[in-house]
Amino acid sequence: MSSTARPEDGDRSKTSAPGTSTADPLAPLAALPGVPEAVESVRKSVDRVYGHRIMRRRSSEVSAEAALRGARATAAVEGVDWALEEVRRRSDFGAEPEARTVGAALRVTAEAGQLLDIWQQSPLRVLARLHLVAAGGVAPEDTVGRPRRPGEPVEGPELGLELPGADEVAARLDGLAQLIAGSTSAPALVASSVVHGELQVLRPFGSYNGQVARAAERVVLIGSGLDPKAICPAEVGHAELGREAYLTALAGYASGTPEGMSEWIAHCGRAVELGVRESTAVCEAMQRGAA
Repeated sequence: MSSTARPEDGDRSKTSAPGTSTADPLAPLAALPGVPEAVESVRKSVDRVYGHRIMRRRSSEVSAEAALRGARATAAVEGVDWALEEVRRRSDFGAEPEARTVGAALRVTAEAGQLLDIWQQSPLRVLARLHLVAAGGVAPEDTVGRPRRPGEPVEGPELGLELPGADEVAARLDGLAQLIAGSTSAPALVASSVVHGELQVLRPFGSYNGQVARAAERVVLIGSGLDPKAICPAEVGHAELGREAYLTALAGYASGTPEGMSEWIAHCGRAVELGVRESTAVCEAMQRGAA
């Protein structure tokens, strides 16, 4: 499949933040140094795995395995790094904090694929649903599925970034929603990186913000047409690259500088490519009869 066959070309920085009034606020990011190369590298990588002969007959199995591995990985980014076979074997995810984190990851990853039709029209509704799926039954009931209010705490691993106030969160979420609902010529990698980075920096909910942010990245990559069968789990790449690299790149996004934005997008591109590598290995194992 050629890179032109999928309609995946559909930013923010101090040059252009989400919600600004430029005609296409993501377009400047697509032209930052290193970004076109990252976009092209991701396209070629995704095209290769989609061209694998296993994808012709067993793509649904590859998708299911990618979802499982992506869920395991997004929990690992949060500090709960269980072996894949433990995630596959386990049935009780409510007994202890680590198990709840993994259970939330499994639920959010599964739910993300069911919300594609809603995302373009009502992204805030999708984010609320993802948080409800992650935090329902764990977080206080009146905090689930809504952005945090002034003075409410945020649980989760420390990001080393200043926590925006509730008013700023509300305004920037509205800007992000307008950005998603509008049209953009920016590639899927750029759009998904901005959605992911913005949600991580804002931490709009009282808990599970990282998992929601990476699930939203997944939604954009799938819905854009870059990865329509959901076989390229960027979460795997984020986990493999390591939390220190993740936080360093995220700080670049938060800085709003062209250099920082470029590094964050490139980091997300590397994560997608590592997710592709994971699914390619799954395809190869299936072809050998080992999976």
